[in-house]
Amino acid sequence: MAEQEQRKIPLVPENLLKKRKAYQALKATQAKQALLAKKEQRKGKGLRFKRLESFLHDSWRQKRDKVRLRRLEVKPHALELPDKHSLAFVVRIERFPNLKSVRELILKCGQAKVKNKTIPLIDNTVIEEHLGKFGVICLEDLIHEIAFPGKHFQEISWFLRPFHLSVARHATKNRVGFLKEMGTPGYRGERINQLIRQLN
Repeated sequence: MAEQEQRKIPLVPENLLKKRKAYQALKATQAKQALLAKKEQRKGKGLRFKRLESFLHDSWRQKRDKVRLRRLEVKPHALELPDKHSLAFVVRIERFPNLKSVRELILKCGQAKVKNKTIPLIDNTVIEEHLGKFGVICLEDLIHEIAFPGKHFQEISWFLRPFHLSVARHATKNRVGFLKEMGTPGYRGERINQLIRQLN
């Protein structure tokens, strides 16, 4: 009897048993997740096939890059856009356009600059609102003031946005043909009107 009393198993607190059970369950779930992750990795390491289109796109991209680099070697600053608008058209081609050319240019390409916003010149109220103090109340007055400069030419020209003229499509490809059509820069005389109509 005395020996049986000595062999009694030591009691473990209940909270410690709960902690052990929870820890064992956590370890089992972690082992399962690790096994599943390993299987997924093995699946992903199988053969990967590339489509023919991807090879074609890669080769086209490489060709385009080569062409772009070659162009940059020939003209280093070709892709850089100027920060400010330049008046190259006015400076390089000399002569005075007639009233008809100015009218066509303003009616087709005319845009106003109001509070850093571009507004097309389709309404006389905008012109009267901003240029009424200079005696310009409609589009015809504006055209006349630009064609025959007066005292307020500077203010009226600031009101207008620069005109973007369209250049022939083949100008970038065939420079010689473009020069034959447009002529060389410099004094034009009466032919300035023909050039404006060609580019307008």
